[in-house]
Amino acid sequence: CCQCCQDRGAFSEVVLAEEKQTHRLVAIKCIPKKALQGKETSIENEITVLQKIKHPNIVSLEEIYDSPTHLYLVMQLVAGGELFDRIVERGCYTERDASQLISQILHAVHYLHQLGIVHRDLKPENLLYCGQEEDSPIMISDFGLSKLEDKGSVMSTACGTPGYVAPEVLAQKPYGKAVDCWSIGVISYILLCGYPPFYDDNDAKLFE
Repeated sequence: CCQCCQDRGAFSEVVLAEEKQTHRLVAIKCIPKKALQGKETSIENEITVLQKIKHPNIVSLEEIYDSPTHLYLVMQLVAGGELFDRIVERGCYTERDASQLISQILHAVHYLHQLGIVHRDLKPENLLYCGQEEDSPIMISDFGLSKLEDKGSVMSTACGTPGYVAPEVLAQKPYGKAVDCWSIGVISYILLCGYPPFYDDNDAKLFE
């Protein structure tokens, strides 16, 4: 397949690839196995979650390739950019436009919760537009912190992004699916106001 570099992260890079037979474009996340040392459980969890998901508002995992040196995740290509960038560009959204976006996110999160999946890191940077069009569908991405709920157990690991994390997570109390709903509330506020409800350069003060 023909490839060109699309994005490079701390532990992986994403390349644009074209399937030879169909000429369909996909995004391939290339993860060096050296970078996975000590993080095997995390990537296995992410793959397990992604393999359970098929929803029009969630970026899908299509195939996995394993080589001696790399793990390759073939992902659905979404080329419209982050919601974060559109917020910066627009300043704020009308109630109508915001409600259309939030409705899509709620439907996708409801689907995840029905499967027992908690995303745990919903934020504008992890919400991608499928295309460049103004009314393009919004897609949930990045399931690196997601968790499959086990029957009879609760989550207590403190994780997520400052400003979007629910109070019970910060307090290191047991929590469940409701933490995603808190994050959606924060995103709704940002869409309508153009700025976050909670902000401080100092994370410790922000968490207070």
